[in-house]
Amino acid sequence: MNEYMKIAKDMSLQGFKNKEGGPFGAIIVDKNGNIVAKGNNRVLCDLDPTAHAEITTIREACKKLKTYDLSNYILYTSCEPCPMCLSAIIWANIKEVYYGCTKEDAGNIGFRDDIIYKYLEGKNKDLINLKQMDRDECIKVFEEYNKNNGTIY
Repeated sequence: MNEYMKIAKDMSLQGFKNKEGGPFGAIIVDKNGNIVAKGNNRVLCDLDPTAHAEITTIREACKKLKTYDLSNYILYTSCEPCPMCLSAIIWANIKEVYYGCTKEDAGNIGFRDDIIYKYLEGKNKDLINLKQMDRDECIKVFEEYNKNNGTIY
């Protein structure tokens, strides 16, 4: 087994055995193979639905490296990232990701990534009531940000 995937798998086992969250673990390494951060799903212990393994590991890596740009790093995760984690990976500029289990495997044990994927595909529109309002006022903050050359990440 790949040494980094083994650590991700071990983090997933440790996390769910400690009742911290679901059976998911992740690790971030640099291009030389040095471990930068590792984490597991902490949804239950943190009472935070965003505390997925990839997110907690990205947060730890960014804090440790004092950056929001992880473009020179590699992520190993015990399961295919859900849409939220996939978005966080993209926002962090991580370009190389290895995963163990599939989203279908996660669905087989009760995790519902599939409903979000279906929503993003234009199906399952009843999942959330998403409506735009007050753009004419909210856009003023964007205009101010743009005028002041706000940082784009």
